[in-house]
Amino acid sequence: MDPKITLVTLGVSDIEDSIQFYRDGLGFPMRERDPDDDVAFFPLEGTWLAIYPRDLLAEDATVSDDGNGFSGVTLAHNVSSKTEVDTILERAEDAGGRVVKLAQEVFWGGYSGYFADPDEHLWEVAYPPLTEE
Repeated sequence: MDPKITLVTLGVSDIEDSIQFYRDGLGFPMRERDPDDDVAFFPLEGTWLAIYPRDLLAEDATVSDDGNGFSGVTLAHNVSSKTEVDTILERAEDAGGRVVKLAQEVFWGGYSGYFADPDEHLWEVAYPPLTEE
């Protein structure tokens, strides 16, 4: 197996709300989509993000859709400054997300915070101290 991730699919409760959050709120580019499609794709640098109805994703994977709470998975987005971390967390909140952890200095020497999208998928926004700000 070639060690790379080509697509991350998030199961969502309302695809139109999620499109609004990612495309309009966070500014993710979105591939053209037929309004009748159950899926939306966002081409990112080196991979794609897809959003798909949670119940259909569970059905496709042949698992139950009754899970709740922390799934054990977070997504991360590294940026080039502490200011950018704060800006993205604010933008996510303005778009309808929820800041879970305010940005702060962290044990590994960087600066990071977390937000949850409308379906509670957790995103870490981090500034790793590889270069001085």
